[in-house]
Amino acid sequence: MEPSKTNSRPIVVVTEGGPHIWAIVNAIDDQLGSVSVILESPESKKQLLLGRARRLGWIPAVGQLGTMMLTRLGKRFFAGHAARLIAEEKLQTEPKPGQKIIRIVSANAPECLQAIEAIQPGVVLLAGCRLLSRQTLAKIPCPVLNYHAGIAPKYRGMNGGYWALALGDAENFGTTVHLVDAGVDTGGVLRQARGRPKPGDTISSYALRQAAFSREICVEAVCDALAGKLATSDRGLPSKQWYHPTIWSYLWTGVKGGVW
Repeated sequence: MEPSKTNSRPIVVVTEGGPHIWAIVNAIDDQLGSVSVILESPESKKQLLLGRARRLGWIPAVGQLGTMMLTRLGKRFFAGHAARLIAEEKLQTEPKPGQKIIRIVSANAPECLQAIEAIQPGVVLLAGCRLLSRQTLAKIPCPVLNYHAGIAPKYRGMNGGYWALALGDAENFGTTVHLVDAGVDTGGVLRQARGRPKPGDTISSYALRQAAFSREICVEAVCDALAGKLATSDRGLPSKQWYHPTIWSYLWTGVKGGVW
């Protein structure tokens, strides 16, 4: 289906935000229009730490928190590289004037469903937000898609691009748009895009690089949903969920393999 701004049904994006997500939102708005953004509050680091500790244990959880803090520092330290990437790729990384934004605490809060009900979208795209509960998902009366910064199902979860590079699997440095089910990036694959990092890219900028070569598959998948023409495919890949690397494994991989 050829992208068009004449779609009769609105589009909802649910997200915590971030420059790479706004690049995708703006690309969809440029080609399809009628995008409303439900912006949830980021989960606190304390909540993240406690959740990871319950699932993985305290040592991995603390190690992952260290990498998250280092990544945040890296975004500041390498801000010049990110600015060049944004300029070169012509990314629009801020909300447009007049963008409809509905602020909520959580994607699983009643306010999220209330906003979706009021908008009556033809499709909901999740992009960098909390995992929807089974109960929330069941109450959304239109297709729910997810933009995932990794090749699913091989690199489900966090930092899919980084893990592909760290494991010597650079051909799977990419992204996926998939249907949403109750699992972590386990829904049927709709579209995928693959690209390459460029000199200077690190874990702090991979998401921007991936968004740059993935805008079109997001537009296409949303377009398919609005047209009622969604079709999944089995790529024959193994399935594994990944988390943030621990700070010690991240530093070791950087020194040993040059993947930062």
